[in-house]
Amino acid sequence: MKTTTRLILIAFLVLPLLAACNKEEAVVAAVAAPLTAPTTADDGAWRSYVSDVVTRNMEGIANQPYVYYLPAATGDEDADAGAYARLQDKARTDVARGIVRGNMLAYASSDSTKMADIVVEAFAEVAPDTMKDVRVLFIGSAADRDRVAAAVAPAGVNFVFVDAG
Repeated sequence: MKTTTRLILIAFLVLPLLAACNKEEAVVAAVAAPLTAPTTADDGAWRSYVSDVVTRNMEGIANQPYVYYLPAATGDEDADAGAYARLQDKARTDVARGIVRGNMLAYASSDSTKMADIVVEAFAEVAPDTMKDVRVLFIGSAADRDRVAAAVAPAGVNFVFVDAG
């Protein structure tokens, strides 16, 4: 009887450990391949892509990232201009307020040039070296990369570019 009781006790202690090992293997196997940049201006596809890219660039970031996403133009000039102005104002206000180390600012849009304009304008008044250890992630066209890099460099940020072609 003592042997049976001991075997049952051992089984209860060992089974959870084996189950935990299998869960870790399942998590490793469940890591998805990176999404590719959408070739259209479909906002749903772009939001999924931006979320994937931001998540993959979170290593070393201690807080929720600031994500600035400009939706594709709808054809309604007033609505599009309003969306652009609101995002531009938010980006400028957040950067002017100051971002502390360990944070990430992510900028993305299917219209890379407009998003680059927002970034350049937001960083125009930032004092030199006031954003050390802040990551700026720009998801856009290679044609806008250097302009954005030059605009954010004086702030002392760690600039990361992801080509969304």
